[in-house]
Amino acid sequence: MLPLTITAIPIMNHNQPLTVKQCFDDNKHDLKLKLLSSSVGFKHIIEDLDLNRPGLLLAGFTKTFAEKKIQIFGITELSYLADLNKPSRIAAFSRLISMNIPCLFISNNGKLDDALMEIAEAAGIAIIQSPYPTIQVYHMLFEYINNKFAPSMTVHGTLVDVYGIGVLFTGRSGIGKSEIALDLIERGHRLVADDIVCIYQKHSEILIGTSQKILQNILEIRGVGIIDIFNTFGIRAIRGQKRIEIEVRLEDHSNIETYDRLGIDEEFIEYLNVKIPLIHLPIFPGKNVTVISEVIALKTMQKIYGIRPEREFVQRLNKTIKQKDKIRKYLSGDME
Repeated sequence: MLPLTITAIPIMNHNQPLTVKQCFDDNKHDLKLKLLSSSVGFKHIIEDLDLNRPGLLLAGFTKTFAEKKIQIFGITELSYLADLNKPSRIAAFSRLISMNIPCLFISNNGKLDDALMEIAEAAGIAIIQSPYPTIQVYHMLFEYINNKFAPSMTVHGTLVDVYGIGVLFTGRSGIGKSEIALDLIERGHRLVADDIVCIYQKHSEILIGTSQKILQNILEIRGVGIIDIFNTFGIRAIRGQKRIEIEVRLEDHSNIETYDRLGIDEEFIEYLNVKIPLIHLPIFPGKNVTVISEVIALKTMQKIYGIRPEREFVQRLNKTIKQKDKIRKYLSGDME
């Protein structure tokens, strides 16, 4: 089995359709792709986020065939075609090519015979080969396609990887989001995006944040200007993308009437139908928001492992109150 190297998957510009050429180019390195046909099939548009192995269609069952989906040939499909006589093989493959498919991937360095390649060329269908096993080709393409078609949006804020937790800072312009990010970077944490955070949904409960390409690795500090984080702090200070696990909304302290003292009643905010915890953090001069942000990240990590100090404190408090009530009740009956 060949070693599999995976690079970061780019977020799709949803205003542009996904072509077979873009799919080929984006996965050429990771899947070691090779175009067996001419490039005429590169113009086709990929419209469906699912993939299909067309074994049943080759055998003649067409009723529920998945049109408009990327087709994948593995050893099973190639072996089936090889066992057919030439007329039957041509008929089976022609049936597949006539079903409005965007392209065909072949795993395990498989190949089609000349007659089948001529049919694909005449229909303008790209035949793409990979040396990897079918399961790896399928999963990598599935991951790629799902990210390309994932729901996305942008928010005004700053995203920082703090102790491995994706912390999204939001708040009004000028409240200090970028300054907090700069302080966190100086303390060894990693910038993901500043000013505009691109968010896309990965699976049903995961939000991934990244930066717009033009703003990548850039931080703007009022009065200082543009800071290139990569060139200033090095590779350790940046990250291409990160799961968003909590939002910290920076607010002027005068605008918050009541504060959450214990942290028991959690508040959530929803992006793309995914809920993440939301913390309202009052800002005033002299407050060490950087250290507080680190603690927020550590508390978020504790929750992942089931550690809830606020609940333990309430249990301890209730136990103490019950104990005092028991003592008070006992003493109230002492008439000596």
